[in-house]
Amino acid sequence: MIQNIQSAADLAPAYDLVVVGAGPAGLSAAIEASTHGLAVLLADENEAPGGQIYRSVGRASDAELARMGPDYSAGRRLIERFQRTKLGYARQATVWSVAPADEETGDGAQALEVGISLGGIARTIAAHRVILATGALERPFPFPGWTMPGVMTAGAAQILMKSSGLVPSGRTILAGTGPLLYLVASQLLRAGVDVIAVVDATPRENWRTALVHLPAFATSSYALKGLKLLFDVHRRTRVVRGATAIEAGGQEKFSALRVSKGLNSLEIVEGDLLLLHQGIAPNLNLTLAAECDYFWDEHSAVFRPSVDACGASSVPGVSIAGDGAGIVGAIASALQGQLAGLNASFELNLVDRNAYEERRTRLTRELARAMRGRTFIERRFRPGEKFRLPTQDGTVVCRCEEITAVKLRKVAALGVPGPNQMKAFTRCGMGPCQGRLCGLTAVELLAQCRGVAPGEVGYYRLRPPIKPVTLGELAALPQTEAAIVAVAGFLETRR
Repeated sequence: MIQNIQSAADLAPAYDLVVVGAGPAGLSAAIEASTHGLAVLLADENEAPGGQIYRSVGRASDAELARMGPDYSAGRRLIERFQRTKLGYARQATVWSVAPADEETGDGAQALEVGISLGGIARTIAAHRVILATGALERPFPFPGWTMPGVMTAGAAQILMKSSGLVPSGRTILAGTGPLLYLVASQLLRAGVDVIAVVDATPRENWRTALVHLPAFATSSYALKGLKLLFDVHRRTRVVRGATAIEAGGQEKFSALRVSKGLNSLEIVEGDLLLLHQGIAPNLNLTLAAECDYFWDEHSAVFRPSVDACGASSVPGVSIAGDGAGIVGAIASALQGQLAGLNASFELNLVDRNAYEERRTRLTRELARAMRGRTFIERRFRPGEKFRLPTQDGTVVCRCEEITAVKLRKVAALGVPGPNQMKAFTRCGMGPCQGRLCGLTAVELLAQCRGVAPGEVGYYRLRPPIKPVTLGELAALPQTEAAIVAVAGFLETRR
């Protein structure tokens, strides 16, 4: 059975495997590795397992399960399996560092040191292997008015629905692109919310690159689900397609959305709440702080970590699974987690080669089936450049530091080579979110100004701690190399 770890004092000094994140990938990785006999610690920031997609599913009522749909309900079975597994589970824990340790593991590889805070106390623990299952973040959606009161992300609204049963009480508008936009609209409508419009900003030109992948999508499990979702939303509310520009307006809070459809078409949609979404991107902060290699994926317009078929990264002993390695959805994330957990078990000599090869082959085949149709979705719902990059200079890019697009463009004109130098000039990316809400926009804007691809510009250099940790917690740590690096990173963010 699960050992619920309540405080940092209850953590063992070392584990065979530390899994970060309790979504589909993290839960599946922890279950798989524990089944093969590894001593596993699963650390997660939330109050209960499930991640974003299965948030609070363990305590959801029948009415809530019906409202959120069958894909949400499926998470309950995964969590029930997890609760029967023998491993350590640290909830409401913050993992702020993953770095090489000073000693080697039994198999000759270098051990890893994981920085974790739990109950107001920071600890560093040793691990033979680490699996990062940190999931995804909603990508930035910078346009005039996106920071005003009455505007929030669709993902935030979904969190409130799942965790607290809270839904909007006024006239609600959804705007953006991507399957989640329609999923949240459908869930809100089933909850009785007055959704007056869904404004779809998906570029029409995306069909050119997506069409070749339509046959694979048509024969996938996504096709029927997608058609049902679209039909449900279209019959319940108004859908405005072809938006080429949007602007939120109002006196002290949001009251209307200006929607442009081409040069000579303008429509004003009045409402009380605006929910935004234009896809999700891998959450890379811990991955990059661990110094894993990454690359720019032009088809999705995101940065992704470089991993092999089993999720192994460029850093020995560190694997990445689920949406944190590239957006794949819940089913594929769970299978990637199983592969990563299996691979860790094999590398630590707890699975013989024949059994390993047999199970890896089966999981790889299941993963290929689960991934069928994903390329079409990726190409079809790729956000347009006009919505990824602000066209008006006064648009805020970095919400934490209130840095506008014109300020970033002026700094880019000075010839700064990358986002780290831009950060030094403007503090863009140095606020509490550590670049999570501005990173992609800042990088693409700089790349645009320089006339190069975002991959050539690169992303922010991230250093531990990648989540807030008090100086008192850091000062109480043993003086290991990881702790010293974390203190240096802490002081750097306060410059």
